[in-house]
Amino acid sequence: MRGPIAPPQVPLAASRADAFADLVQDSVERLERRWPQLADIDFLVLEVPRLDGTGSWNDEAVPLGGTVAARDGRPARVVVYRRPVEIRTKGRDERAALVHEVVVEQVAEVLGLTPETVDPRYGED
Repeated sequence: MRGPIAPPQVPLAASRADAFADLVQDSVERLERRWPQLADIDFLVLEVPRLDGTGSWNDEAVPLGGTVAARDGRPARVVVYRRPVEIRTKGRDERAALVHEVVVEQVAEVLGLTPETVDPRYGED
């Protein structure tokens, strides 16, 4: 018998990319309660970061996230890179914690604050 293992509305049917995007969205929603101005920021998930002019990265230098400043009427952007985060985590809970940490760090950069100001529980893990 061919066909999907589970119907689309069941969480099992969510792709890894969709599940990761949900973790980012959950993190953003947690922060929006405290920082409503986050509604003006675009949050994106990309598979991997692009190489800049430096050539390549070593393991420690691969970024987990990044920001793009607001300009020309475009909102600021926060980017979380899925593959580097997934490689550094073992399970869903660990992945969710790292995603939240990356989102907090990037939001702090956009807002010009410390990560501890954005989320007082930052770094407690």
